[in-house]
This record gives sequence, C-alpha cells and structure tokens, in this order.
Amino acid sequence: MSDVVYIEDLAGHEGETVSIRGWLYNQRSSGKIAFLQVRDGTGVVQAIVSRNDVSESVWESVGQLTQESSLIVRGEVKADERAPGGFELGLEDLETIHIAEKYPITPKEHGIEFLMDQRHLWLRSSRQIAAMKIRAKVTRICRSYYDDRGFTLIDSPILTPASAEGTSTLFSTDYFGETAYLTQSGQLYLEPACMALGKVYCFGPTFRAEKSKTRRHLLEFWMLEPEVAFAMLDDIMDLAEDSIEHVVQTALVECADELEVLERDTTSLQRVQKPFPRISYDEAVEILAGAGEQFEWGDDFGGGDETVISEQFDRPVMVHRYPTVVKAFYMEPDPERPEVALAVDMLAPEGYGEIIGGSQRIHDHDLLLSRIHEHGLNEDAYKWYLEIRRYGTVPHSGFGMGLERVVAWISGLPHLRETIPYPRLLGRIYP
Repeated sequence: MSDVVYIEDLAGHEGETVSIRGWLYNQRSSGKIAFLQVRDGTGVVQAIVSRNDVSESVWESVGQLTQESSLIVRGEVKADERAPGGFELGLEDLETIHIAEKYPITPKEHGIEFLMDQRHLWLRSSRQIAAMKIRAKVTRICRSYYDDRGFTLIDSPILTPASAEGTSTLFSTDYFGETAYLTQSGQLYLEPACMALGKVYCFGPTFRAEKSKTRRHLLEFWMLEPEVAFAMLDDIMDLAEDSIEHVVQTALVECADELEVLERDTTSLQRVQKPFPRISYDEAVEILAGAGEQFEWGDDFGGGDETVISEQFDRPVMVHRYPTVVKAFYMEPDPERPEVALAVDMLAPEGYGEIIGGSQRIHDHDLLLSRIHEHGLNEDAYKWYLEIRRYGTVPHSGFGMGLERVVAWISGLPHLRETIPYPRLLGRIYP
C-alpha cells in the first residue's frame, strides 16, 4: 500500500490522502460526527468522521468499533494546532481488521497486581509506550556514547561457572551434569577482553536472586559495563560522570515528547552537569550522622541511607572508598588505607539511589588469590580469571550502570517494573 504512512510522519503529508494502519485507542461521538483516536505505535492521531461525508457502510463500521480494534483508516491530512502532533485526519474510508473483545483495562483506576497480570496489554497505554520509547532511546544513546569513543562491544556469556557479586544471589541451573549460573555481571569476562582491546563494554541482561520487594530491585535487569585497561579509580569516575551527563542531557532532547506524556518535571535533570560532587564513604557517614540516622561505619548503605545522602546535592553524587568488607572480592584496596576499597557508587537524586557501581580491580595475582580464598570461592572456577594477572597484568577499572534505574530516574517513574517490558519480580514470572 503505497499511501500507507506512520503517524509520526504526517507532517510531511499535509493535504494528501493517506492510509494509517493501527488500533482504536479511544472514541467519542457527537450526533453525526465521530472522533476516533487511532494509534500505530509511532503516535496517536484523531480521525474525524462526518456521517454526511462517508458511505453508510463506513458509518456503520465506525459504530461497531471497540477499544483496541485493529483497522486501517484513510483520509486527508489536515493541520490543526489543537491536535496532538499538530495534525488530524479527515476520514474518508475505514477497513476493520478485527473487532476486539471487551478490553480489560479501562480508564478507571486498576490495582497494580491486576495491571501486572495484564502487562502484555498494559504496554499499549500511552504512559507505558512512552516509558518503553525512553528505554529504547537511552539504550541507543548509551551504545553510541561508547561506540563513538573507541570502545569495543563484547558480549559476555549469560551462563557462567563463577560468581561476580557473591554466591547467595545466584540463579543456578544444570549444565549437562555441572552447575552453571545465570550471570550477575559481565565484568569478569570484560577484564580479559580489555587486556586484548584496551577499552571494552558489554550491555545485556543480568540476574540477581535477591529476595527483595523494593521499588529499586528487579530479578532480571540490563546492565551496561565498561572496562578500561590502565584506568585507575579517578579515571573510571571521570568516565562515569561524563557518560551520565551525556546520557541525561541527550535524553532531555531526544525524549522530550515522551517525558511530556509522563508529565516529568525535568528541572532537576537539567542540573545534571559536570562536575558531580565526590565524597568519601567517611564523609557520607558524617552526613548520615548529621541527619540523625543510626548508622555504623563498616555497614553498607541501604536505600534510605542513599536517599539521605543524595538529598544534600542537586545532581548525582559519587561516593568512593567503601569498607573492603562490604565490597566484592576483586576490588583493589586503597594502598594508603587497606581497610577501604578503591570503589565508587554514583547515587542519583530524587530518591533513585545507586545507578552506577564500580571500582579499580585487583591486578596482583597473589592478592586476588587470597581474596578468593577469604570469600570461600572455588579457586578452580576462577583459574582463567587469575591467569589474566600472570600474563602482562596492568591496573584496570570499570563499572556497571543499571539501565532500568537510569530510565526510571530520567522518566520520573516510581518503580522499576515500568521501565522493562516484562518485569521479573519476587513471586512474579507471569506473563
């Protein structure tokens, strides 16, 4: 059908007669005039139908339409400043593809469990479409950032024999008689890759079997992880800062329409400009104490702690040099204070918490081996990882950025479940 166009392209067809294929989003009628809101995945357009201007069969078809019925509408593209997108369609003809059954999601308030059960249909709502488009655009922005700066994409495996973040949160599976795990991170496989290619990154799904029901946690989520040879902690902090500024400022432009649909106040996002504040874990503990929070040095921050800390700043804050005991086995200790690790977390404002976690990695073979033993890990499973430190070892650093947390923050969404098409949560694997 040569005259079929997408709604997002209507501006280039003003005055022309075109066809749009899509679904009925909503409708209302006023006597002999009907107003059909048609969506096609790229936008929504209002098609105006006058009974006097169409055949009786077309008018009858209009009256039979139900919400989410699939159809093809044909008519003249007319400019109208009041219309969404600035255009509407003067409907001349209509072809019904399928009359939808009574749609279970209505304009009334629905409970979140009901909406989650209907996630495959809830995705069609304007807010969910906006969230998915922001996710897709942020993904593209992130990939372009690293691609344009000479990083090589490395696809780390999803099935692994080893743990990156601790054995208590692993999903295990049988691998032809051996135990394998769903990856918690692609980092361990990026480290040898950066020794080959210098600057690498992976971007893919990761899994944590955490029994958590907070708004900041998913059991399956996507993570972008760069790893850089010869990079020290300050280098990787610079990279994290620059990348987040770029992602947010680019998203403000490229996702403007979607952010408007979500009614996101972007004032705080406009302040995401370098430099970001950098504070030590010790200074963060002092902030908590000053706020009257009960917190012991040596503990890890919870979500509430992160919120209190980030509230002191108007843009993301980077907290560095955490106690070694609360960080992963592979993190380099500070040579001046071995009790703290050369690690950093970036905390987003507005209560969104940690969006980046990274560190300088241990590059000394014997120190890494001792840490593997201290953490009770199977040395044989990490033989290949240790060998990196035997053949031209160098300092190297990297971090992981949680895609869903960044999308939630940029979008102003209260829960990560709306930032991924089909969320996997504690007690939920349907649909």
